[in-house]
Amino acid sequence: MAFVVADRVQVTVSAPGSATTITLGAAVTGFQDFAVIGNGNSTYYTIADQSGSNWEVGIGTYTSSGTTLSRDTVLSNSAGNTSRINFSSGTQNVFVTLPSSRTVYPAAIAAMIFG
Repeated sequence: MAFVVADRVQVTVSAPGSATTITLGAAVTGFQDFAVIGNGNSTYYTIADQSGSNWEVGIGTYTSSGTTLSRDTVLSNSAGNTSRINFSSGTQNVFVTLPSSRTVYPAAIAAMIFG
């Protein structure tokens, strides 16, 4: 098992609640399916209401059997804590992302980029 981050991975789900494991839907047009992460591998994820009001960023594990993503560790969310958000209605987008809290951005690099 590895930790994998891939570009342009996004699917939809329908009201996954606050379940630990969610069943992933089809890839959004123009995006890749979570299968590129690889069975049993972990990745960063975001779940967001299409309305934009509720969201969650975390670390999850993709399982190809049943095409699921486990919500292992919540790093941040729209409620300002690290609990799983209860997406009780509507459609949500689930995508691979690099959380800002996990980036390294030293001042020296920022000075080179931005002057």
